[in-house]
Amino acid sequence: MNSKQSDFLDLLENFLSIYLPCSVGVRSNTIKSYKDSFRLLLNYMYEKRQINADKLQFSDLCYENIHNFLCWLETERGCSVTTRNQRLSALSSFSNYAQNRNFEAATVFRADVMKMPAKKSTTRPRSIFTLEEVSILVNIPRNDRAIELRDKTLLSVMYASGARAQEVCDLTVNDIKINDDVSTLKLSGKGGKCRRVGIPSACASLLVRYINSRGISNNSERHVFSSQTHEHMTTSCIKEIFAKYVRLARENHLGLFCEKRYTPHSMRHSTATHMLEAGIPIIVIKNFLGHSSLQSTQIYAEVTQGTLNRHIRAWSEKWGPLVINPAFDTEPAPIIPAFLRNGG
Repeated sequence: MNSKQSDFLDLLENFLSIYLPCSVGVRSNTIKSYKDSFRLLLNYMYEKRQINADKLQFSDLCYENIHNFLCWLETERGCSVTTRNQRLSALSSFSNYAQNRNFEAATVFRADVMKMPAKKSTTRPRSIFTLEEVSILVNIPRNDRAIELRDKTLLSVMYASGARAQEVCDLTVNDIKINDDVSTLKLSGKGGKCRRVGIPSACASLLVRYINSRGISNNSERHVFSSQTHEHMTTSCIKEIFAKYVRLARENHLGLFCEKRYTPHSMRHSTATHMLEAGIPIIVIKNFLGHSSLQSTQIYAEVTQGTLNRHIRAWSEKWGPLVINPAFDTEPAPIIPAFLRNGG
């Protein structure tokens, strides 16, 4: 790249390096996602339009090029509709920033981005573990091996707290308060919002045992969960852990774990669903999960298939004999004359 950057790159650098982290306080994962979006855009403009990054101008990002870039993501990169929309969201956020700082150069870019609609996607059903499946999953790892003790503790903490994968990765020793009456975790959620959630005593005891086994109980800034290569575990590592134990569970428990795909977020979905089924008010679940609005929590108000089957079965056993009684006489069906029958 030449020493002289284009106006586009100058603004993009300030947007990613200063505005988002310092002015807005956006989390590092979001910034990483934005950077990925613009790396892909620069790759596309070079590969398909032969425009180097240092030569790229706002005028190059017309409606046609933006549209073709989004299509390229789906057709050639194999991105999902959700990912495609996330890339568009990154462009939209930057276009707003750029227009406010260089109106003359960026206003057409902003207008063309705003013309681009988010693409509708088929809603993927949430994968939820049953209570039995959760119990099986957290009991597969053994207690007598360091790596499996870590995995057992991680799975237990995620279910007990309903935490997101990133929140578990960011958990430090200082975030844990162990008391006789109630033990809590301080979780740092989206937008830098923090909340404290209580965890059951059994989970708290397991967590204390794991921390002591690592010898970090007096190091308040240490991360609770580490990988074999990094002190600060990543969400990719958690995904691998989940995939491993779901695979083992399926191999040994035929007829269970029937959903096509489970992710770490499935544990959070399961926690919320089980809390709702236990009669906990939805407003309490909202605060527990750290949702910014009740609308986000309302998705768990949908009745699960297991709950539906259980209630229908109970209803059938109670009312079925009153509705269906084979001893009742039925009137004979009328005889239809031949000339009134079809084909007569």
